[in-house]
Order: sequence, then C-alpha cells, then structure tokens
Amino acid sequence: MNLKAIIHEAEEGGYWAEVPALPGCVTQGETIEEVTNNLREAMEGWLAVETPEADVTKNDRVIEMAV
Repeated sequence: MNLKAIIHEAEEGGYWAEVPALPGCVTQGETIEEVTNNLREAMEGWLAVETPEADVTKNDRVIEMAV
C-alpha cells in the first residue's frame, strides 16, 4: 500500500508531517530523515490500532491482511 504524506517545515524549526488518508496520523522530527522514520512508525501504529469486533459468530472468519 502506498499512501501520500505531506512534510511541512515547522515554524519553530524542524518538520512535521501528516497523512491525509489517515485522519489524525501526524508526527514531527528535527530532520527530514527523522520525520520520515517517525512517519513510518506513526502510519504503522495508526493501521495497527485494534478495533472492536462486530458480532463475530463461530462461523465467521477473522483474518489479517498485509496491504
């Protein structure tokens, strides 16, 4: 899966980034390399958040898929 991220220069120095497709997925860093590393971690964390299962019965299958 490829997602677009926007890296902004922060007024106080350094950078901050956001992923428009993942609401609330933001991070910061002092360098482009640091903000990029932090961004990957933030995106993985956002996608890994557990959500409550909806009415899963014994006949249903719950699977995880890498995208």
